[in-house]
Amino acid sequence: MNLVKYLAVVAVMFFSFNFAFAKPIATSSSQPVAHDVHHGGQSESHGGMVDTKHEIDAYKEHHLADSHDFHLFSYGKEERKHIGFSLPVIVWTTQGLKTFMSSAFHHNDDGTYVYSHDGVKLVKLHSKIYELNSGATHLSFDADHHPINASKVLDFSITKSVVGMLLAGLLMILGFGSLAKGYKKGAIPTGIGRVLEPLVIFVRDEIARPNIGEKKYRKFMAFLLTVFFFIWVLNLLGLTPLGFNVTGNIAVTVCLALFTFFITAFSANKDYWKHIFWMPGVPVLMKIVLMPIEVLGMFTKPFSLLIRLFANITAGHAVVMGLIAVGYTAREALGIPGGFGVSFLLTLFITLIELLVAFLQAFIFTMLSSLFIGMAVEEHDHH
Repeated sequence: MNLVKYLAVVAVMFFSFNFAFAKPIATSSSQPVAHDVHHGGQSESHGGMVDTKHEIDAYKEHHLADSHDFHLFSYGKEERKHIGFSLPVIVWTTQGLKTFMSSAFHHNDDGTYVYSHDGVKLVKLHSKIYELNSGATHLSFDADHHPINASKVLDFSITKSVVGMLLAGLLMILGFGSLAKGYKKGAIPTGIGRVLEPLVIFVRDEIARPNIGEKKYRKFMAFLLTVFFFIWVLNLLGLTPLGFNVTGNIAVTVCLALFTFFITAFSANKDYWKHIFWMPGVPVLMKIVLMPIEVLGMFTKPFSLLIRLFANITAGHAVVMGLIAVGYTAREALGIPGGFGVSFLLTLFITLIELLVAFLQAFIFTMLSSLFIGMAVEEHDHH
């Protein structure tokens, strides 16, 4: 019965995601989102359905990229209606701080979105916001398609990724708050605590203790538990139709890896630094050769953390969406009605794997972080 229940959950997730895939990429302003000024928006000749190769590629790029608004779903064949909501835009321009809702951007004929108020002209392209130079009315590009008459602004907006992180944080606070209250009532937790307690014990006994050591692991448990559950919850949110791709955003993985790097560096003992800058027990010439290699290793460790998480999550999302596209491409372009059934089976299988990957990537990031910390705090016996 449990297997049937889990398969039912995955099937609901697939149909929800699949339903969203069949709709045009749009914002709450009911305007098509352009991903490239050379070929903006979705085709209106067939009701805005996403079923051509270009539209599928555009939708995949849209899902993997961050956004200043949420598009939940669309309906209607002749005239598409788009349901969603905008998010706050907070930018620092030459005129100072500007705040407004993303719905204030108006669709331009060249495929960009324009906001003009109090002498400030802002343009949104590929989810990036630029400030137009004085006298300019639209973006101009060089041969490499880079804007030449506008400059980037400092963007502090509440984007989808930010909402995803806030939601993950809220879920963690509620979950662990419930676990803490459960311990006040008795030694055996109830409710969501029954799910969280085995995972907490798993992180403690299978990750922290073996890699950091019995004497010092408690000091780092808060960080390891936070990073494990934060990544895991974000990965699970990325499998929902809400369009979250937080851990597939390299800026997020860089920040997570930097936390590991700084915690490792500031917790390291003198033996750790001695093994990096002046390796004991080897000839002086070899010490000079090993020093730059060890220094480089300090930075390649967090780099491997951020690239591994970013690449695996992004690849997983791209594979799932690509398999969904197989059904629509087979049906619309090739006229194969059974293509959608094959697409469903393949996507269902990959989605099941993605549920495992969501946990596995959180485990790997936490395990390697604890391993690096353990190497930094380990006491060495020199005879």
